[in-house]
Amino acid sequence: MKKIYFAVFTLVCTNFYAQTKRDSIIEIDEVIINENRLSTPISKQNRNVYVINSETIKKLPGRTLQEVLQYANGVDIRQRGPFGGQADVSVDGGSFEQTVVLLNGAKIIDSQTAHNMLNLPLPVEVIERIEVLRGPAARIFGINSLTGAINIITKKPTDSGFMVSTYAGSNFEKDTENTGDTFYGTGIQAGAVLGKEKQQHSIFASHDKSNGYRYNTGFENNKLLYQGNVQINDSNEILGSFGYVKNGFGANGFYAAPGDRNSTEIVQTTFANIQSKHAITDRWKIMPRVTYRYNYDDYRYLGNGNLNAGRSQHYTNSIAAELNSSIKTENGEIGFGAEFRNEDIHSSNIGDHDRENVGIYAEYRTYLFEKLNVNVGTYLNYNSDYKWQIYPGIDASYELTEEFKIIGNIGTSQRIPSFTDLYLNQRPGNIGNPDLDSENAFQSEVGFKFNRKNLNLNVNYFYREISNYIDWTRMTTAVPWQSQNYGDLITNGINMRGSYRIDFSADSKLNFTLGYSYLDSKFKDTRSEPFSKYLISSLKHQITNTIDFQHKDFSVLFATRFNERVTGASYWINDFRVSQSVKKFTFFVDAQNIFNTTYFEVGAFPLPSRWFSAGVKFVSF
Repeated sequence: MKKIYFAVFTLVCTNFYAQTKRDSIIEIDEVIINENRLSTPISKQNRNVYVINSETIKKLPGRTLQEVLQYANGVDIRQRGPFGGQADVSVDGGSFEQTVVLLNGAKIIDSQTAHNMLNLPLPVEVIERIEVLRGPAARIFGINSLTGAINIITKKPTDSGFMVSTYAGSNFEKDTENTGDTFYGTGIQAGAVLGKEKQQHSIFASHDKSNGYRYNTGFENNKLLYQGNVQINDSNEILGSFGYVKNGFGANGFYAAPGDRNSTEIVQTTFANIQSKHAITDRWKIMPRVTYRYNYDDYRYLGNGNLNAGRSQHYTNSIAAELNSSIKTENGEIGFGAEFRNEDIHSSNIGDHDRENVGIYAEYRTYLFEKLNVNVGTYLNYNSDYKWQIYPGIDASYELTEEFKIIGNIGTSQRIPSFTDLYLNQRPGNIGNPDLDSENAFQSEVGFKFNRKNLNLNVNYFYREISNYIDWTRMTTAVPWQSQNYGDLITNGINMRGSYRIDFSADSKLNFTLGYSYLDSKFKDTRSEPFSKYLISSLKHQITNTIDFQHKDFSVLFATRFNERVTGASYWINDFRVSQSVKKFTFFVDAQNIFNTTYFEVGAFPLPSRWFSAGVKFVSF
């Protein structure tokens, strides 16, 4: 590990030195971070926010949201299914249930289980940026944002046209345990956009299919997404979206290895959202929103050949309504709002349950002094199962110079147990616990941001305590896994990320990015169960690095990821993409895991070996 620390330190110092020797700069429009009530330029943000923009997404060797998030500093993607299949996402050492995902500010909460939270109909071509907000964020996004939030912002088309893309890939190995066929993956995607002055519409559909990369890991994934924006006038705008996903896959080793060798699963998700923005006056804005999500999960422990035993079917509905508002004053800006959420489930082995959640937001942003910016707020929450609780937070920043800013924040948040945590009955494998308490988080953080021309650097240290941490544990392998309030989890963490751009000419540039995260987690007041299902595999060290060169319409990117988990072997994964645009066509070649590393993210089954893909895309807008 000394070599890792030295490499991080050397690159950061090199970047500082190189920047002082360069004067050239290309100005870009500043990203505005949207937090539902207050919108803030990223340079003025008091929080640790990491943004993956569309230009970076286009260069990365991945075609799905899950694959893009693999390269995000501090984000832990633990895949069961590759290439956009089932995957868990967490931030800074939390569990996959402790991070909330949002689509254009609308929360995607899966009350059955967060295993299905990333089942979204989003082609990467429609993503404008991904905002990763770290730390408890209840006062910003409400419940379940214990360790962070991931907000996916989609593009608003400005031109009209259509897009068609296709790809194919393989590891050139054969399925010797079943068909004898060579493993492969293919996909096709089509979309059309209408961009007018007062309205914008887009629709995308895709079909992906693979026979997997080992026995019973094949999948078939179909997606449909519509988005529309209508500007009624300068003061009023309506936005809507609808999405549908049907994902069927072999689930060999996903949940109950080795007995689930022939298991399969089908997940269908429907998502709809309508929201509007209204400028009542020059100072007062309101933003109502209604969101609906339906999820069907059909898990077949014995596979498709026997549907009379070992089958679990879950039907989940959630509907949410929000009203957010902001008022600018002489000294700052006030944000306030309220939300209501109803969740219900009908399940073969969870039962029939429903619950309601009501939340009230209030926050205030101001400059106490010329260079001291403060955001203070609170979230008051009522849940029909867990009653009233309040979650305050405060963020602050001080600009020492135009280039150097110190940030600090203190935040709290809550995570309501999922229906699976509470009521699952899958004896002899897994059983829930209806007596669970909700998880609560407290975190304090301090760090700095440095921006000088082509150099960007963020360094942060945080301390976090999660009380009533929920994990699935058992005393011996002879008894079922059961959800428990395992204890209070204390985490000390450091995360650093930097980027540097060298402009050789107006047409040629070289970009470096480097991120490093370190987590030290330990329990106090724990129960005595020696076996933990999820905590045992949390990250301790993580390095993410990309180097890309672009000359006119040609680009090549090399990406490296290093993960070391609390237990288990550490591993390096190296990927690259080469792409060339010719007029409206883009040709690309991807190579993932180019050094053929054997690695595990969940359980004891390996993820894909070296995999090659090639594709072409036609875009007329």
